[in-house]
Amino acid sequence: SVLIGQKTRTIEMGKGAEQAHVYTWEEVQEHSHKNDQWLVIDRKVYDVTNWAKRHPGGSEPFIAFHPDQTFVQKFLKPLLVGELATHEPSQDSNKNTAVVADLRELVTHLRNKGMFVARPWFFGLHMAQILLLEGGAWLLLWLWGTAGVWSPLSSDVWSVPFNAMSLQVQVSWLQHDLGHSSVFKTTSWNHIAQRVLMGHIKGVSAQWWNHRHFQHHAKPNVFSKDPDIKMVKLLVVGNVQPVEYGIKKIKFLPYHYQHKYFFLSMHASIAQRNWEDLAWALSFYLRYFMCYVPLYGVLGTMALLISVRFLESHWFVWVSQMSHLPMNIDHEKHKDWLSMQLSATCNVEQSAFNDWFTGHLNFRLNISNLFPTMPRHNYHQVAPLVKALCEKHGILYQEKSMGTAMADVYRSLKNSGELWLDAYLHK
Repeated sequence: SVLIGQKTRTIEMGKGAEQAHVYTWEEVQEHSHKNDQWLVIDRKVYDVTNWAKRHPGGSEPFIAFHPDQTFVQKFLKPLLVGELATHEPSQDSNKNTAVVADLRELVTHLRNKGMFVARPWFFGLHMAQILLLEGGAWLLLWLWGTAGVWSPLSSDVWSVPFNAMSLQVQVSWLQHDLGHSSVFKTTSWNHIAQRVLMGHIKGVSAQWWNHRHFQHHAKPNVFSKDPDIKMVKLLVVGNVQPVEYGIKKIKFLPYHYQHKYFFLSMHASIAQRNWEDLAWALSFYLRYFMCYVPLYGVLGTMALLISVRFLESHWFVWVSQMSHLPMNIDHEKHKDWLSMQLSATCNVEQSAFNDWFTGHLNFRLNISNLFPTMPRHNYHQVAPLVKALCEKHGILYQEKSMGTAMADVYRSLKNSGELWLDAYLHK
């Protein structure tokens, strides 16, 4: 028997099969609290109360993030408490059954077409670009010195910060691919490579990033579930949160100016979650200071690091948020996977520059969020199929120019700040 809260459910074991208790959706939904959580995957009911504390997600995120369903069954088996009654639908009432079925059919089609198979040459070229950027700045300094020969276009004034900033951002895009297990065939190789990139070249924790990022993908733009919008000490976002916080008279900062001080903010990503990540991060700082202190001195090296971090963080934040901040941000609505992702994300038009500048996250709406394990070099081939699926079911499909997407970040922050001020003063 398995103990669930104060109730005991008996699971009888047959010959090689489990005969589990059956539940209605109403019974399953009674277990939707922090200390009592059940989950339905392919009509099987699991108690994930303890598991959810370190492994966020739901039924559809589970399918999107776990292409090898057979492998993960060994982790699910101990959590099994029963299954849905035969008269119950496979999805709860808030989800569009036709959309769920068509999306699963599309996923099967894409797998059969090889859209989830990585091309080694693509990621090999991307890594070569990173190595060139890493060595380029040092080579310029070694050839011409820190004084430069093209003043004011000297190597240290322009080339070194630009190369370092571009390097950091392109490493972010590649480690994103690795974190989603879309480069190598095995998860372990992806995570090893990600840890080296994040720790030794960026100086941050891969485990910290994965923990936050997977929660974001599972429930983008959902309050209390997406860590990327937990920014109340800096920003209020969307149309709902500003009013709620204004009514409660919450004011960490003057949010009606947030569209202005956002330009001065800096993305913080230095948290470490274990000793191994800390060791990799320390190797980055040791290598960095050994390379640049002889050329710039300690203060100059620290100034270079801070300036690069500031510029790189803006590049990363604007790209990552231009598809989310202007979109719907609200409490949990229990929508199906496709509808939820499309309400929370938008696309930016494709071009060679946009693909490079955003690491193909300009396809965030179509592919990155819908099919997180798909290699990004296949995004452009899948986009028309997703658009056709949206048109079939009358789901809004949004695509913007880069300029419009960037401007919408500013406009959305300004609008949210005004909503907060009105509620703070008058409600």
